[in-house]
Amino acid sequence: MKQGRALSEVLTELQRQNAAKQDFIGPAQAFTLRPDGSTFEIGHTNSGQREVFGTTDLFHRQIGSTLGIPAQYYDQMRKLKPELLAENVNAWFADREQSYMIRSMDYGNGRVARALLSDRYRRIDNMEIASAVLPLFAGQADMQVMSCEVTENRMYLKIVNKRLETDVVPGDTVQGGVIISNSEVGLGAVSVQPLLYRLVCTNGLIINDFGERRTHVGRAAKAVEDSFTLYSDEALIAEDKAFMLKLRDITMAAIEETRFGMVVERLRESTQVKITGRVQDVIELTGKTYGLNQPEQDGILNYLIQGGDLSQYGLSNAITRASQDVESYDRATALEGIGWQVATMPIQQWKEINSK
Repeated sequence: MKQGRALSEVLTELQRQNAAKQDFIGPAQAFTLRPDGSTFEIGHTNSGQREVFGTTDLFHRQIGSTLGIPAQYYDQMRKLKPELLAENVNAWFADREQSYMIRSMDYGNGRVARALLSDRYRRIDNMEIASAVLPLFAGQADMQVMSCEVTENRMYLKIVNKRLETDVVPGDTVQGGVIISNSEVGLGAVSVQPLLYRLVCTNGLIINDFGERRTHVGRAAKAVEDSFTLYSDEALIAEDKAFMLKLRDITMAAIEETRFGMVVERLRESTQVKITGRVQDVIELTGKTYGLNQPEQDGILNYLIQGGDLSQYGLSNAITRASQDVESYDRATALEGIGWQVATMPIQQWKEINSK
């Protein structure tokens, strides 16, 4: 399992971000991208005042997706002809009657627009989630935050329950746990999924077909007239409180003993499914199926040979071990989920990958 920052550091960062973030709702016709291609504005209709922001790569991707501008063309304009990009974007914004949510953050050098989202986007923020679930485990010696991180686009909390422990095969001990993840910028739902922690190599395995998700979709948000800043809605506040209570229940259910037993049993089955094809070909076909790049495939091959377990389970372990070498915490976590998918892939798919 890839290690992030210490829990205290992550909580400090979440507190800093909470104070530095600001959200706006406005009509597309009030939006402007400057000719430099990197400065975004929201214009106030009556006062003439303008909210000015820097921009992130994700924000640009979301502009392109929202306006239907092909990604390759958008990126080319942004790099070579930013004034042409601004002309295109502003023309399409001017024709839109919809309102959108702009999520911004001050990273220390002024406000940056980090997400362009629907006005129905339901704000469920990282600090709220951490504040709801972490007290469930406080003071419990058997519960440990094994890894956590807040990246540019997501937050992760990976918690292990040391009371849930058994062997997949003799000497290969795993413990049960849970991963809670969230994106404040439209890249995924609030997610609670079981995980396994393998003691022999500290691998993490995310059980992504046993989880619960809550999408960031709700009623259309409203703003204070001509300010575009969001105001508090008592009904939404009540809904958020109810959701956080439900989130606590879902989190505890994810580390329930029966579910842990079901997960381990599926892994035991994968230990009996042997690799009969050429190992390099199996890894290459696995890479094509699950979107593994060449350095990842090379690492997986290395760990599979080192481990000496030429089975479906061995391949899964090689993937999760290789995840620890990936620089991006986001990508490492994705690989921990791919490890489970490989261990439990349908028989026909495995036959195609494992063909002689």
